[in-house]
Amino acid sequence: MPEITRFYGIIIRMYFLPGEHNPPHIHAIYQNYIIAISLIDFSTLSGGVPPKAKSLVIEWVKLHQKELLEMWNTQTLKHLEPLE
Repeated sequence: MPEITRFYGIIIRMYFLPGEHNPPHIHAIYQNYIIAISLIDFSTLSGGVPPKAKSLVIEWVKLHQKELLEMWNTQTLKHLEPLE
């Protein structure tokens, strides 16, 4: 799964596989945790991470929502700036 960015020990990735499904989402990996976050309403689709990590992921997704949706729709991945 291609990496989009990483910050504070969190890795953000997006799949472009035939088995991937709507709604558009990203996967965040933090330590031994994995969460899928919707790019539409920022809800948790599956998994979970500690609350602080989840809030950082959602903050980052909100900052990059337009770019992430474009990547999902075009299946063209690019690196995005990490959360600072």
